[in-house]
Amino acid sequence: MSLKKNIAANYLGQGWVALMQLAFIPLYITYLGMEAYGLIGIFAILQAGLVLLDIGMTPTLNREMARFTAGAHTPQSIRELLHSLEIICVGIAFVIAISIWGASGWFAQHWLRAEQLPLNTVSEAIAIMGLVAALRLVESIYRGALLGLQTQVWLNAVTAILATARGLGAVGILVWLSPTIEAFFLWQGCISLISVIVLALRVHRTLPAAAQPVRFSKQALSGVWNFAQGMIATTFLSLLLTQVDKILLSRLLNLKEFGAYILAATVANALSLLIGPLAQSYYPRFTELLTKNDESGLIAAYHQGSQFMTIMLVPVAMILIFHSEAVLYLWTGNAELAHNSASLVALLALGTTFLGLMNIPYMLQLAYGWSTFAAKVNAVIVAVLIPVLFWAAPRYGAIGAAWVWVAITSSYIFLVIPIMHQRLLPREMWAWYWRDNALPTAAVTCVAYAGAWIQPVGYSKLEQLAWLIAISLISFVAALISTSSFQGIFLRRIKEKILSNNQIEK
Repeated sequence: MSLKKNIAANYLGQGWVALMQLAFIPLYITYLGMEAYGLIGIFAILQAGLVLLDIGMTPTLNREMARFTAGAHTPQSIRELLHSLEIICVGIAFVIAISIWGASGWFAQHWLRAEQLPLNTVSEAIAIMGLVAALRLVESIYRGALLGLQTQVWLNAVTAILATARGLGAVGILVWLSPTIEAFFLWQGCISLISVIVLALRVHRTLPAAAQPVRFSKQALSGVWNFAQGMIATTFLSLLLTQVDKILLSRLLNLKEFGAYILAATVANALSLLIGPLAQSYYPRFTELLTKNDESGLIAAYHQGSQFMTIMLVPVAMILIFHSEAVLYLWTGNAELAHNSASLVALLALGTTFLGLMNIPYMLQLAYGWSTFAAKVNAVIVAVLIPVLFWAAPRYGAIGAAWVWVAITSSYIFLVIPIMHQRLLPREMWAWYWRDNALPTAAVTCVAYAGAWIQPVGYSKLEQLAWLIAISLISFVAALISTSSFQGIFLRRIKEKILSNNQIEK
């Protein structure tokens, strides 16, 4: 499967997933209320937190499946690794479901501050969350395997179908059967169970048969343990980095206010759906090139991936930063909510953009097997982040937490990249800063800022939407023409056209 097809499939598939996730949020709020939507935000935190209990299995399996496609594994060894990880993952998932069920009453009574929802409703919702989160943990290892096997077109098609069933089905449940948060989470659990079955069947049918019966293998696990160790630490610290603000605010704010914060974070986090597809496509590609010792190909792929990340991410990010109030109003139809949340969305979007631009360098680190670097970096940053958040959030609330987030994430760009490039591709750092990021970002920022400055007032919703689409398209074109990858493609096409015309004339 080619890199271009994988990228296209990832964007189409995950773009549809994003649409399914975002499109129905106003309906969830309408039928469930803001407090119940706050519980959906709690589930998002819970799901992110349980990634830690993945203990590095998903990225490890992704990497090893990519190495298998490059010839580094036999069918026997890769199947034994998969089987061993399956047993561990199912065991962890069972413990998760039981533990959250047991703790649901305490959490509802002593942590969350619900003012309208009954205590038993909150408790039951949390118990069901545990089951859904456990299923999604198992689902994630099969996704990692399929990404490494580069069956990404099929994976995204199936993911889009399941996301449609998840979103549309939830709305149907709320409208026609039971407008309760318990019914919402039960439907999510049903779709997650179907996802596990479908993805597991595909993985096992894609891998060639083993020569001998497959068993749990300590040897297979020990071969990937060093990489997995680094991923465990990195995952834990990344979790603290991206979720500690929400964890803290879930305790400091009442559930309704927390729901409003989660709404703003959801809008900003939509940017991650532009980040993931590209990163997922380039990670196995980097691994394959390294396995073949193709350094020149790796350098070219690194800069191409970095530039494509900027092209895809920055134009949308600048729309959220400079036009956040218009976006929120068009989406929710609530002018007051849009006005009150605009600054928060802009700041969270800026911080998410800084992290997004780091994804291609991070994929390069993982391809080299250097998972401990990100862990060490995150340890330092989290050691600073947590006490600063504890100081800022009680004093300045959500907006203070958002400013802290921007300051912390910017350090990745200006401090981490130079350290990384001292070891990996040391001659490519300035090209990453200047060609891959600075030039296209400057071009897009000028367009988005000018669009915000000259935008007339008094537009109807349709006119505002048309204006945002126009600014987005111009920003995207500005990013394209300011990157060397696009310029190279453009010049090659012109050269091919000239040569073709010369041959016709002869």
